[in-house]
Amino acid sequence: MRKPFLLITCWFLWLSGFGQDGQIVSKTPISLNEISFWESLNEQDTLTGNYAHLTRLNFYQINYLSDQDTITGYLIEPKGAGKHPVVIFNRGGNRTFAQLTIESLISFTALLADQGYVIIGSNYRKKDEFGGKEIKDVLNLFPVIGQLENTDTSRMGMLGWSRGGLMTYLTLKHTDRIKTAIVGNGPSNMFQVIAERPEIESRVLMECVPGYQENKTEELTRRSPDMWANKLSKNTSLLILYGSQDKRVNPNQAKQIHSTLTKIGYQSELKGFETDHFFSDHRDELNQVMIDWFNEHLK
Repeated sequence: MRKPFLLITCWFLWLSGFGQDGQIVSKTPISLNEISFWESLNEQDTLTGNYAHLTRLNFYQINYLSDQDTITGYLIEPKGAGKHPVVIFNRGGNRTFAQLTIESLISFTALLADQGYVIIGSNYRKKDEFGGKEIKDVLNLFPVIGQLENTDTSRMGMLGWSRGGLMTYLTLKHTDRIKTAIVGNGPSNMFQVIAERPEIESRVLMECVPGYQENKTEELTRRSPDMWANKLSKNTSLLILYGSQDKRVNPNQAKQIHSTLTKIGYQSELKGFETDHFFSDHRDELNQVMIDWFNEHLK
C-alpha cells in the first residue's frame, strides 16, 4: 500500500508546482563579448572608458512562467554583495517590433544598474494584446524577483518607455508594490492616438486586441489611463517625461495625464525636453534624470 501512496503523493506535488506563475525556468549568464555591439565597446578586448561600468555588472537571460507560457526576459545586476533595489523595465513596441534584447536593456539601463540597482525586463507573451492579458507577464515578474537572492523586494521601481509606459500605468492599476515609476513618452489616451495615427488602429489594435471591432470603446478605454487615473496606486510616486518633438506619441498626452493626476492629488512630476520619441540627442541627460529620480525615491 505504501508504494501507490508514494506515487500519488509525488504526482500531487508535481501537479501543484506545474505552471506556477513567476517560477524561474532558467537563468543563463551572458558574457559581454557575446553581445552584438561588443566590437564597438572595446579596444583589444578591454572596455573603453565610456563603458568601463559594464565590468561591474552581471548579465543574464531569464525564462519564467506566466499563464503556463514561458516568457523571455533579461536581467542586469551589480556584482557587489548585498540586497539591491529593483527597477522593472517595460519595453515599447508590439509583438516582434522593438523586442527587448540584452543590448537594448544595456543601452537604456546599464548606467542605472551601476548605481546599485537590479534591472529586469520582460518581452511579454507571443500573443501580444497591446495592454491586454500580457500585463500578467509584468505582474509575474514580482515572484521572479522574489527568487533572486540579491534583491530587496521592499524597494521596487518601474521604468516604461512608449508602449512600456502604458504597461507601467496598467501595472500601477493592479498593484501597490511599486514605490516609484518613470514613464517616458507613453500614451495615456488611445482615442487620441488612433485619431492622430490611424495606422496604430489598423496595424496594431485591430490585429492584437481580441474583439476590438465589436468592443472598440471599451478596449480603448482600458488602454487609456487618463480615463482611470484615480485607480493608480496611491503608494507610487510618478515621473512623466516627454519629448516636445515626439512624432509617435503626442507630448500633450503626457501633459494631460499629469494635469489629471494633479487634480486628484496624485504625487507626480512632469519634465519636458526638446527632443524626439527616443530622446536621441538627450540620452546623457535622460540617464542622469533617471538616476537622480530613483536615487531620491527608491534608495
